Amino acid sequence: MEHFADRLLEAIERKGSPVCVGLDPLLERLPVDLSRRAGGAPAQAGDDPAEAAALLERFCVEVIDAVADIVPAVKPQVAHFERYGGAGMSAYHQVMRTAKQAGLLVIADVKRGDIGSTAAQYAAAYLKGPDGPDAITVSGYFGADGLSPFVEAARDGGNGLFVLVRTSNPSARDVQDFTDAEGKTLFQHTAQCVASLGEAGELIGARGYSLVGAVVAATYPQEARLLREIMPQQLFLVPGYGAQGAGAEDCAAAFKPDGTGAIVNASRSVIYAFRRPGQVEADWKAAVREAARAFAGDIARALGGT
Repeated sequence: MEHFADRLLEAIERKGSPVCVGLDPLLERLPVDLSRRAGGAPAQAGDDPAEAAALLERFCVEVIDAVADIVPAVKPQVAHFERYGGAGMSAYHQVMRTAKQAGLLVIADVKRGDIGSTAAQYAAAYLKGPDGPDAITVSGYFGADGLSPFVEAARDGGNGLFVLVRTSNPSARDVQDFTDAEGKTLFQHTAQCVASLGEAGELIGARGYSLVGAVVAATYPQEARLLREIMPQQLFLVPGYGAQGAGAEDCAAAFKPDGTGAIVNASRSVIYAFRRPGQVEADWKAAVREAARAFAGDIARALGGT
């Protein structure tokens, strides 16, 4: 199979903008017409898991249909499906199948990590098999031996990884800004570890990027520029645009001067665009589609496109 980084870069070029839409479905935020049960009332989070999972699946499938010709990838957040047990995980896999059938790459946001023996089981669960995603997010807190099983599984299966380096949540600084005696922050040290882990020749694609990438938040643009210097061969998955407060210019800090090297994610600002004031919920798919188009255009313009 073609190297993940090469596949992602080619998909970005075909669509004309390096963006992906996060699929973070919440039952209580679905369009009323979509979530209304036979009895007339909207479904609630405590309802039957199978019914809830079916509704989340239907919503995500409709979102995929709305954005498939605009974006190169989607990012399902597995926690939104896991809470509904086996039915939820079946829905998660069906959403991935639907996205792939629509020609989209799938970055599964699973954030797994553990000691080596357990990491190998996570890697098998989330990377192997015909229904697996193209890439997953992972935690590097256990060090190289905790990441190696994911790297090996990704290498063998033609997948990619995005290791958490600088996250977008406000309290990230409480841990990630911890500084050693030489003034180096934990996120800088983590970035150096990721760069070292991903530099092996068999992990580098034809375009010069490793299958081992990094999650780098748009909410810290100055730090993103620093991290780009530390990790020149890493693709960045960039959260924080839209609902979390970052703008397109902030996101641009994660890219190389040639406009490559990153893919920006937006979730709530796109998939719940129909909930904005002035929107007509009956046309919710049109609102999602327009939000995806505006998002893609915003990022393209920040990178010097039209």
